[in-house]
Amino acid sequence: MNEQKKLEEGQEINLQFQKRDGLLPVVVQDYHSGEILMLGYTNPQALEVTLARKRATFWSTSRQALWTKGETSGDFLRIKEILIDCDQDALVYQVEKEGTGVCHTKDAQGTARTSCFYRKIDWHSLQLMPAKD
Repeated sequence: MNEQKKLEEGQEINLQFQKRDGLLPVVVQDYHSGEILMLGYTNPQALEVTLARKRATFWSTSRQALWTKGETSGDFLRIKEILIDCDQDALVYQVEKEGTGVCHTKDAQGTARTSCFYRKIDWHSLQLMPAKD
């Protein structure tokens, strides 16, 4: 089996961190509802911590540091499954929320939002509007 076929069809984990300067994008999805909650990035160290603690840990591109979601807010994300795409260069963390919020932004009532994807593009005006009506 050639290397590409091994990567795409094999059973060996061979994450392609070198493709994007040591980072892989991570889509975070609610394990039960399927809702997309956030997007983060992982590096080998963040993934190691995630696997050891079963809590979503990322590489913060703004702080240039490891960051476990919930350390400040208490809204941890417990890992249920980790999906790897065909090229082994992107991940999906399927999680259960341990708390109520996910996003660092807050709604009009001052409550942390349950997803970072709380807006959508209105096709007619090309303006942002709430994602949920």
